[in-house]
Amino acid sequence: MPATCPVTFDPFDASYLLDPYPTLERLPAAFHSAELDMWVLTRHSDIDAVFRDPATFSAAIAQDPLFPLSDTARAALGPHFPLPKTMSNNDPPDHARIRHFTMRAFSARRTAVLEPRVRAAATELVDALPSGEFDLVSALSHPLPAFMIFALIGFPPEDTEVLTSWCGNRMAFSWGRPALAEQVEIAGNMRRYWEYCTRFVAERVAEPRDDFTSDLVRWHLDDPDRLTQREITSIIYGLSFAGHETTTNLTSNALRRLLEHRDQWTELCADPSLIPSAVEEALRYDTSVIAWRRITTRDVSIADVDIPAGSKLLLLLGGANRDPDRFADPDRFDIHRPDAARHLAFGKGIHFCLGAPLARMELRIVLELLTARTPDLELVPEQTLDFPPNVSFRGPHRLLLRRTTQEAP
Repeated sequence: MPATCPVTFDPFDASYLLDPYPTLERLPAAFHSAELDMWVLTRHSDIDAVFRDPATFSAAIAQDPLFPLSDTARAALGPHFPLPKTMSNNDPPDHARIRHFTMRAFSARRTAVLEPRVRAAATELVDALPSGEFDLVSALSHPLPAFMIFALIGFPPEDTEVLTSWCGNRMAFSWGRPALAEQVEIAGNMRRYWEYCTRFVAERVAEPRDDFTSDLVRWHLDDPDRLTQREITSIIYGLSFAGHETTTNLTSNALRRLLEHRDQWTELCADPSLIPSAVEEALRYDTSVIAWRRITTRDVSIADVDIPAGSKLLLLLGGANRDPDRFADPDRFDIHRPDAARHLAFGKGIHFCLGAPLARMELRIVLELLTARTPDLELVPEQTLDFPPNVSFRGPHRLLLRRTTQEAP
């Protein structure tokens, strides 16, 4: 299909939400979507090049609402918004300053300290799985990353329920097409979440502890002009959402695909050394972040398509991760794939996802536990999956599994 031909692309279409990959396979490398008023890219090499050129492809719109907000929703947000740009929606040179402190706080030591706590929480959740039918999302995929990211940040465990309730449909606000009433509801929850984070950071400023937030606070106290208290609040506000929702979806997507390919699940149960490669193939084959956004700072040409300065781009990571020019037989799920880690699930370049080690760690722990304790796990047949209507984050609301026996711990 020539890139200049009109292309119909609606990422909110029910069939696309259920299974985007047949559509992604048919799309040209670069085209303009009239439905979104965005230029859409689908190929691995082009998207990789965009991520590696932040001077030409700004990240400034990465978290902006996809469609204009109503005045009522803007009012419901209160005076705190728009928030300071931190990492995923920030550009050099300011991006480097924020990332410097955040990377130091995301230290190998802090991740290592967190792992046994995540393993203990995951073990408790896995041990509680019933022998019959259950929903993986509510039983494991949702509560575990909430525990992990909130423990990293330092949020009190007793606040987990209210914090996760405020996350609600947050993804619809920036990456979906919510109706007016939903906009206002989400905006109110976002305001409450921000005000909670503001109070929490103030408490850590008064009394730092041993957590990610306190690490940032100590650098703020050393030099308040280099990292402000409001920037710290914005960092943990964004991290607590992104680290939760994306890893929930990653775990659900990975288990779904492994159990759909029963021979590979059986192989994984017999040989746990294959788990790291299975994690990478799950990230490639059915990533939890299916698209991301950029805006051009100058006129560019991509895949022989001229794109003017100031154009919004939608980078279809799901298409890139199944690009036949990059991955042989890309629609085949294969935990032995030697180049699966070349996926773009975590982005590339200066905006590469800082939470990637945590996401990999959590899924690895989950697979280690489930393959050892529940090898009889299987998908409930003929279930209808339902996915949230947004352009970027993808994972089922529910995933019904069942066990035929109860394994002893």
